[in-house]
Amino acid sequence: MKLSPKKFHDWQHKAITLLGMSGVGKTSLAYNLPQDTWFHFSGDYRIGTKYLEEPILDNVKKEAMKIPFLRDLLCSDSIYITSNITVHNLVPISTFLGKIGNPELGGLPVDEFKRRQRLHHDAEVGAMRDVADFVVKAREIYSYPHFVNDAGGSVCELDDPRVIKTLAKHTVIVYIRADKSAEEKLIARARSNPKPLFYREDFLDSCLAEYFYLKKISSADEIVPDEFVQWIFPKLWAFRKPRYEAIVEKYGYAIESDEAEQVKSESDLLGLIAQALKQG
Repeated sequence: MKLSPKKFHDWQHKAITLLGMSGVGKTSLAYNLPQDTWFHFSGDYRIGTKYLEEPILDNVKKEAMKIPFLRDLLCSDSIYITSNITVHNLVPISTFLGKIGNPELGGLPVDEFKRRQRLHHDAEVGAMRDVADFVVKAREIYSYPHFVNDAGGSVCELDDPRVIKTLAKHTVIVYIRADKSAEEKLIARARSNPKPLFYREDFLDSCLAEYFYLKKISSADEIVPDEFVQWIFPKLWAFRKPRYEAIVEKYGYAIESDEAEQVKSESDLLGLIAQALKQG
């Protein structure tokens, strides 16, 4: 959605999508908005509680069934397993996504890893397409005048063109563009704490081929999962940046990460967005 600063200021029911790499500060920025007047839609939360709820629980149950004590209790319906996904606790999603590599080190075989990646892709498409309905629900059912969509870092990689068009139609897309310092911090964080991530399959295949060549290995079973994530993250960052920029050029606006870090209030954020709208 393209708006002038005045139209954005006068917009009675504001709706914003925050876009950017995971860790760049989208969630922190969203929580500077008053929680009593802004409905906070988390794409990752929606993925985990609706679209991947069953696969996540199936994965946990599969592991639990390996333990005879738990297997007996589960098979007799004496206990049940659930997940406790919240906006601030998305560990069950990460655990399900997993990392590719040696099973003895907690890694997943290539085929299983790709299956889970495809499930996540479809879940993220569904979650983002739900935004249109939730913009209305937030106001008409839950009585929130405004709406913010805290989108996942991989939205720029989704193959479904309807996703960005839906977001652009119903929200103002605001991309948090990381400067060099922020980029270095994100890469350093990924190296110190490598987390499961989504990769487009063509990108993954290309990186696996390169990694096999560099490490002189011939099978994913020889991959140390954390080491591969640490190695691939800077490549993923470089791969995603032009995709973010293409979305901004056609559908949205960009704010700089160092400016976003200074935001302390609703007025700060809205003023920053208005300035981005002014710059075009």
